Amino acid sequence: MTQQKAICHHAFGKPLEVLQLEEVARPEPSDGEVRVRLLAATINPSDYGMIGGSYGRLRELPAVAGREGVGVVDAIGHGVSRIGVGARVRFPDGGAWQETACIPAADVLAVPEDVSIEQAAISFINPPTAYCLLKKIVNLAPGSWVLQNAGNSAVGLSVIQMAKVLGLKTISQVRREALIEPLQALGADRVVIEGSGWVEQVNQLTEGESIRLALNSIGGESAMHQIKVLGESGTQVTFGGMVGDLVRFPTRYLIFNNVRMVGFWWDQWCQRAGKDGLDEVMSAVYTMMREGTLKLPVEATYSFAEYERALKHDKSPRLGKILLKP
Repeated sequence: MTQQKAICHHAFGKPLEVLQLEEVARPEPSDGEVRVRLLAATINPSDYGMIGGSYGRLRELPAVAGREGVGVVDAIGHGVSRIGVGARVRFPDGGAWQETACIPAADVLAVPEDVSIEQAAISFINPPTAYCLLKKIVNLAPGSWVLQNAGNSAVGLSVIQMAKVLGLKTISQVRREALIEPLQALGADRVVIEGSGWVEQVNQLTEGESIRLALNSIGGESAMHQIKVLGESGTQVTFGGMVGDLVRFPTRYLIFNNVRMVGFWWDQWCQRAGKDGLDEVMSAVYTMMREGTLKLPVEATYSFAEYERALKHDKSPRLGKILLKP
């Protein structure tokens, strides 16, 4: 039996404590399936929740870690005709940190050949999340202001660039002054430092215009600042909780400003939207990548054997994504 490498965990916990590089059996495609060979995978924030056991959906243990990557079809099972060997596709998210995996041909998500491997590898979660946050929750007129924290995250960088394409203006909250110029270079209209007192200057930042939409992936005080500056009937969307701090229930703002607080989970949205909805969003993402109006920086690339270094690097201050390759 042919073996292949995979980064696995047999228990939930801290990645550096439970992950290990193993030799596992290379799968063969059954009837109606294709086998995909990994070209590049990425470390997504949700990977930590899945490995740690706190995410909204978990895999049965033992499990291969990772959920985002791009690959190429290298074998097809009996009865498969709609896709052939050599096609570039999304690597199955049921464990992306392995050399190959099988998936029903009907579930394959094709990836355009004119999108680079590196950009394709990070195209399946963060950019479509950013697109939905901007397009699927609040009907924003051109020129509207959007506020976001974690402006240097992959979603944040996507929001900045997509907002430019959509004619929207952004205020991005970050924690380091060194990030201001790089974000402005990508098209950020305003970049503010957390804890700098920017809340008191928000009217100058927007020239008196109302903020319609706030995007929260941090929580805690950062989220409360957003609620304070939202315009009347504004909406805050929470799609992450990086710090895990409690957010005080904003009674005053809910009553007097009629602000709305909602959540967004990409996995759930995909289930509800179905294939047509997913195709629409991914088409928009790939169009921007193809045209060069959306490009996410890559900080470094590591081999599977270097996964510990990759995870440590991912947790350090950075601007780009960390990739893994077999």
